Amino acid sequence: MPAWTDQLRFAFQPVVNLATGSVAALEILARPEDGEMDVLGSAHRCPDLDAELAALAVRAAARQETMLPLHVNVFAATVAELPSLTSLGKAVRDVGRRPWEITLDVGGPFTHVPHRSLLEAVRGLRDEGYRICADGVGDGDLPLRLLGELAPDLVKLDRSLCAGLTADRGRRAAVAAMRQLCEQTGGLLAIEGVETERQYAAAREAGVQLAQGHLFAPPARRASAEVYLPPERPPAARGPVPGGLPSGPPVTQFLQPAALLPISASADAVRSHLTGFPAVSGVLLVDTDGVPVRAIDRDRFLLSLSGRYGHALYADRPALRLADRPRTVGAGATAWEVLDVIADGERDRTGDDVAVVDERGRCMGVVHLADILRALAESRVEEAARLNPLTRLPGSDAVNGEVDRRIAEGRAFALSWLDVDGFKQVNDGAGFAAGDELIRAVGRVLAEVAAREPTARVGHIGGDDFLVLAGSEGPGPFAEAVLDVPWSAGGRPVTLSLATVDCPPGSVRDHGEAAAALAPLKKAAKALPGTSWVVGRPGSGRTEVRRGAVARVPAPAAPCGPTSAGTAGTEGVRSRL
Repeated sequence: MPAWTDQLRFAFQPVVNLATGSVAALEILARPEDGEMDVLGSAHRCPDLDAELAALAVRAAARQETMLPLHVNVFAATVAELPSLTSLGKAVRDVGRRPWEITLDVGGPFTHVPHRSLLEAVRGLRDEGYRICADGVGDGDLPLRLLGELAPDLVKLDRSLCAGLTADRGRRAAVAAMRQLCEQTGGLLAIEGVETERQYAAAREAGVQLAQGHLFAPPARRASAEVYLPPERPPAARGPVPGGLPSGPPVTQFLQPAALLPISASADAVRSHLTGFPAVSGVLLVDTDGVPVRAIDRDRFLLSLSGRYGHALYADRPALRLADRPRTVGAGATAWEVLDVIADGERDRTGDDVAVVDERGRCMGVVHLADILRALAESRVEEAARLNPLTRLPGSDAVNGEVDRRIAEGRAFALSWLDVDGFKQVNDGAGFAAGDELIRAVGRVLAEVAAREPTARVGHIGGDDFLVLAGSEGPGPFAEAVLDVPWSAGGRPVTLSLATVDCPPGSVRDHGEAAAALAPLKKAAKALPGTSWVVGRPGSGRTEVRRGAVARVPAPAAPCGPTSAGTAGTEGVRSRL
């Protein structure tokens, strides 16, 4: 054992799940007793020393008798040069841990690291079961291209991003963009350096899922799952809403560490584990690859052993005798899918944990029914608060968020603005009740079309204004549904105007620029008499008129909403302005 280890100690800092408020893992940090000892500098220069440091960290955690998953730091150069990390693997086996309980926090510098070697090494470590975290993102030299190719299980943002998160819009936008990247690659987003409750709130609002910092708990020599959490619960992810908005918070947002024992474990070994860790609600029996084979519920198991002759009958026998088939969902599942799994099972197992498995079936953790139900209930309350009370459609924020998502993904889209011509005169002449019914009718038609168009989103901004977001194919089905039929309110004929901006990839930077490009098109549509639809592109002065009345013959008035007649005397005209 190297002599320098005598002057080395390790500290443990909790990684907190912001959705559940629980500790998801412990990061192990090297701390020299001698302040002049530059352990990290030496490890950076010597990959063998860095790998040995990671192995020592795992052994130090074993002495703490913690069952929480571990985060172990390694330099990218070490991973590229020593792809098998032999000393770390030996330590993991020696202490009875499994690779899938270890997340490797791979940190920079990356500049002079051969990227191909790094990617091949990461693939090999993943094959062994290790999880990969890109550490220190946002203040290092990790190229975005390499980050995408790594597709890490976790992206951990540097504390420098957290420091200005409450006041700097640019940093909040950067964090939100990284959340979008994580969603596309199937990873989670974490941030370091949360020191205040305001930073905590800003991190949650930006979409961060895991966090570390002195607010929760500082690094300490004793591993602990006790953390401080501000009393206000984090906002739940949004569930399905009208207008075709994205549905379901991801199940990984609620991931809790799983208690894993080998399939050969005896009932007495399971009992010892449950009594030694009172917070554990159940145990998963896994095969040598970490795939759940059986599940043991705490209450049912201990009840069986506490009965007459229970201990004598089962203690030395395999725990399999008292186990059930595990309930599992994939890492890409949503909270709603977890409820489906629970609903399809036996009634007496409603409260059992559900195991979350990766693409190879290995256990990543478990989710608790209570966390799922609480989050979905909160999401429904928040969702209802965001819906327009007249049409039950979401507001502009929901559509704007989807616009930004498509821009970040490099997807073409068409954003449209629809409103009623002279709506104030409609209210003044037909009354507010007739005006409200007209708006509800338009909203219903838009929602019905959105339900048939998988890439479409609809929002009600307020009053008589609606937003329609479509894919590259454009809002044609919406135009046919609302423009090619006559409308009326209180017996008075009504016309609608539609303006659309087609946005190819790279044409706008965010939803604000898309809205700015849409504004003059709306003005052009309103300038045309009768029902109208104009289309343009950002930065182009050319406007295509796809609907424009050249002759007006009043249609027979309907009580309210669209009539069964056709376009009633209007003629579509295409022109270039």
